[in-house]
Amino acid sequence: MTEIHKRIEAEIPRLRRYARALVRDAVSADDLVQECLTRALGKLHLWREGTDLRAWLFTILHNQYVNHVRRSIRTGPTMTLAGVDLLLSQPANQATGLELRDLDKALGRLPADQRAVILLFGLEGLPYAEVGAVLGIPVGTVRSRLSRGRESLRDLMGLERRQSKRQETRMRTPRRETLHLSSRTEGSALPAIVG
Repeated sequence: MTEIHKRIEAEIPRLRRYARALVRDAVSADDLVQECLTRALGKLHLWREGTDLRAWLFTILHNQYVNHVRRSIRTGPTMTLAGVDLLLSQPANQATGLELRDLDKALGRLPADQRAVILLFGLEGLPYAEVGAVLGIPVGTVRSRLSRGRESLRDLMGLERRQSKRQETRMRTPRRETLHLSSRTEGSALPAIVG
């Protein structure tokens, strides 16, 4: 191995580090370094003794990267066959889309004070105290607006309100009712908002 080849070999770790920072993928970075080294060895007669070898190699690497970016813009993104399989066989999601559309319409029909509490609590996940601090109202008011808002949403969306089995067997007026979603909305995004 000649002296210049040893000096090029000593620069490979730095070239890899730079390539990984550029492409953010180890495999693609190694491919880029390999292309850079192939090009550098093929064009070694153009390098002038006394100039900075590291700068020359980094310039080649950077130019190879720019060429890849330009090529990918022209040809478009590539996709692996595994990614295509996933795209071809997705389960239907119309029910979820319809539920979200109905929820959006129902939220639009709620009073602004109830809608704000429901969105902060159900959508943003803020605890009662933070919802109260954001809206400048006491925690008790947050809870009552949330309860009334959820009840209104259930009515607007036509969701059922059922008592628990324990409450049905007692046959008395419950102190707290257990609210459940109908079976058509279980497992969807609605429970966090409508309770």
